[in-house]
Amino acid sequence: MLFELTLQTLGTVRLQSRTENVIILMYEILRKRSLHGTRIFQNGTFNRKRILFLGIILIVAFAVWTALIQIVDVQPIGQNGTDIGFASFNSWFHKLTGVHMTIYTITDWLGLIPLFVCMIFGGIGFVQLVKRRSLFKVDYDIVFLGIYYVIVIFAYLIFEMIPINYRPILIEGFMEASYPSSTTLLVLSVMPTLIFQVNRRLENMVVKKTICMLTSIFSALMVIGRLVSGVHWFTDIVGSIMLSIGLFCIYKAVVLLCYKEDN
Repeated sequence: MLFELTLQTLGTVRLQSRTENVIILMYEILRKRSLHGTRIFQNGTFNRKRILFLGIILIVAFAVWTALIQIVDVQPIGQNGTDIGFASFNSWFHKLTGVHMTIYTITDWLGLIPLFVCMIFGGIGFVQLVKRRSLFKVDYDIVFLGIYYVIVIFAYLIFEMIPINYRPILIEGFMEASYPSSTTLLVLSVMPTLIFQVNRRLENMVVKKTICMLTSIFSALMVIGRLVSGVHWFTDIVGSIMLSIGLFCIYKAVVLLCYKEDN
């Protein structure tokens, strides 16, 4: 009887020991997963803030660049003797590339593509608004995208009304504001949003990669086309690149911070 009681006691002790070991093991697994998830969340937050910081830095750099254009090496080399900043370099680059009106015309017409992209996302937002019957129920990234597009248009209008400098050549006999390059601003502000939204909304990897690749190639060719067409100063293109990428980074960071997810 005593022997049987002893065996039962030992069995109970072993069972309790095994149970405790299993519990400890499960606790360690859950703790490690929790720590891993926390690190992922922290890294995601860091990435969002880093994108936002980059956007702000680029906007500040654009403001500084705009100021420098008006004070560094300013010479009356523009149409009708208008002043141009960084004159020596701008004049050298303009003579190097020459004027190519065919490239200008092609890139001008292709500039309608970003407008078509804006219309697509505007249509998506409108459909959601009609179906859900409330602006607050429209996807946040689409609402922010609409606000972002309005800001881009507003930036364009400001520099149209307050010209920093004028094009190197007359367009149909008229002087036109040249800084920043409006086509470059439009392309580099809108086309990255297409890539961003495609990556967020589409599941098919082949379609996603194809659209992203074609969009990137299109954007690069448009910038190069405007640069070598001879209708802009080199500094016009640089200013557009800084402003457009800066604005896009801020838009992307706001969306990611809102949705708390990594892209």
